[in-house]
Amino acid sequence: MAGRPLKTLERVISKAGLGSRVEARTWMHAGRVTVNGRVVQNPDHWVDMERDRVALDGRPLKARSRVYVLLYKPTGYLTTYKDPEGRPTVYDLIEDVGTFVSPVGRLDMDTSGLLLLTNDNQFAERVTNPKSHVPKTYLVKASTRLSDEQLQQLGDGIELSDGPTRPAVVTRVRDSAKYTHFEITLTEGRNRQVRRMVEALGAVVLKLVRVRIGPLAIGRLPIGKWRLLTRAEAESLMPPPSRRAAAGSVSARASKT
Repeated sequence: MAGRPLKTLERVISKAGLGSRVEARTWMHAGRVTVNGRVVQNPDHWVDMERDRVALDGRPLKARSRVYVLLYKPTGYLTTYKDPEGRPTVYDLIEDVGTFVSPVGRLDMDTSGLLLLTNDNQFAERVTNPKSHVPKTYLVKASTRLSDEQLQQLGDGIELSDGPTRPAVVTRVRDSAKYTHFEITLTEGRNRQVRRMVEALGAVVLKLVRVRIGPLAIGRLPIGKWRLLTRAEAESLMPPPSRRAAAGSVSARASKT
C-alpha cells in the first residue's frame, strides 16, 4: 500500500464535489455508498484511489471540474453549511453554483467582504496555510479616532493573548469627527484578529470588510452576489507547480452576478 493515495471515504465523496462531509456521512449511514460493490457505512473507511471503485446510489463516483467562487458576503450570514439555529448561511447565496464548494477560510457573521469557495482542496490549503502568508486586506471603521502612533502600532505588531502579530501594512483612509477608517493588510489569519488588534488599542471595530485576498479584489461585484474566478485569477493564488494542474480544469462557465 505504500505510496498509494489513501483517503477516508467521507473525504473522497466531499472532494468529488457531491456534498459536504456531513452529507457524505448521512448517505453512508443510509446504505447509499458502496466500495467495490459492498455497502460501507463507516465514514473513516480508507479508500485506495487507484484501485477501489466508489459509487453513490449505484453510480460511479467521478471527480467534478474544479470550481472557484468569489462571493461578496454580507453581514448576518454564517460561513458554514448549515446552522442548528436556522440562521442564514453563505450557502443560501450560492444555491445556483451547480456543485458543492467549501469556504476557503471564514468570515465572522458580523464581517462582510470577499469570501472564496471551492471544491479544490489543494487551492484551499494554499490560501489558508499560515506558511503561505497570502495577504488579506480589510477596510476597518474604528469606534474612535486613532492617532498616527496607534496605527503604527498596528503595523509594527500588537501583543495579543496568543502572541505578537506579524507586521502589517496599515493606511489611514479618512477620519470623521468621531471615527477613523483605515486599511490593513495581514499575512496571517488568527481568529478575530483585526478586531482583537483594535481592541488592544482601547477601541472596537464598528465595521469590517475584507476587500482583497492576494491579488483578488471584490471590484464592482454587488454585495450578496458571486462570480466564478477566471483561470488566471485561480492560478494567481497557487504556487507555480500547481498552476499547470489547474490550467485545464477551471470551469469555463459564465460568471454569475
